[in-house]
Amino acid sequence: MYAILDIETTGGKFNEEGITEIAIYKYDGQSVIDQFISLVNPEKEIQKFVVKLTGINNAMLRNAPKFYEVAKRIIEITKDCTLVAHNTAFDYRILSTEFERLGYDFNRNTLCTVELSQALILDQPSYSLGKLTKSLGIPMTDRHRASGDALATVQLFKLLLEKDVHKNIIQKSVKYYDRRIEKQKIQKLIDSTPKTQGVFYVHDSEGKVIYIGRGKNVQTEVNKLFLKQTKRAIKIQDRANSISAEKTGNELFTNLKYNLELETLSPKYNFKKKRKPLLLDFNNDNFIIFDKGREVEEHAVILIENKEVFGYGFTNLAYQENKINVLKNVLTPIEHKELSKSIIKNYLNKNKVQKIVRL
Repeated sequence: MYAILDIETTGGKFNEEGITEIAIYKYDGQSVIDQFISLVNPEKEIQKFVVKLTGINNAMLRNAPKFYEVAKRIIEITKDCTLVAHNTAFDYRILSTEFERLGYDFNRNTLCTVELSQALILDQPSYSLGKLTKSLGIPMTDRHRASGDALATVQLFKLLLEKDVHKNIIQKSVKYYDRRIEKQKIQKLIDSTPKTQGVFYVHDSEGKVIYIGRGKNVQTEVNKLFLKQTKRAIKIQDRANSISAEKTGNELFTNLKYNLELETLSPKYNFKKKRKPLLLDFNNDNFIIFDKGREVEEHAVILIENKEVFGYGFTNLAYQENKINVLKNVLTPIEHKELSKSIIKNYLNKNKVQKIVRL
């Protein structure tokens, strides 16, 4: 569970800043399930350059709640969550300082989308939130306001989860306030998974993926795995420390993601099937496959370029789909070209997708 946040402050000396606005979106890895947005009376003057940057002035905050009045809500919405922000060190420091003034020890694990973007979205001219989201075609409204920046960070983090194909960069990037990963019970692992179509990953105590599964209902498949009494299943159960999952939205993406990541990750407890070589090529050189996404307003997209599979991913804006350079930034490139071509070709021979657009 993640608490994706953004904080606006008064500016001023280090550790003397006050919070003027805060936005927190509680994200379960699939969708936003709770949110908290509020102006905050910092009980001090806002620096002039900050007023110009954010549009928040002292008059706007005169009747806003003070930090101690919203502190309980912040604790509740971030409980058992990893804090995520664009430059988390800043937001976490500001929050911790405010809680220290109240005599409360605020401890949360953290993830930084700046660091993750540098690892997962290479060769960008800038990793500032505004420029990075623009290059990825992620919409942003109310720049330098807490809600607008936090919502953009939600979309960015969603994309980063998708691009972490090896399922270890995000796991390894978590900064644990107590430096320990707590052992989870089997029922808690099962309950943490979504009841939707997708792929799931069983991680050991070091974050390594030891098993990959799939299904129309991920939670049902995880439950089946932990009910099995075979030697292999018992070893998975004993070593399972956490489970992550990704919605796929449709059968083609489920098959593609599952088989590609079996090839990439080679999990210890999965059986590897031998595949027959693909003899037939695609009928067209360049085209885009559109199918059902994870959510109503979303498309699942596969780009074929020069009869090779370039990449796959999700879009929710016509702008992303109509601008080929933006689309390529959004899509996750595919390394195993022949395997992906075989899966897609075989699927298209037997099944329908929403539409195919020739380029």
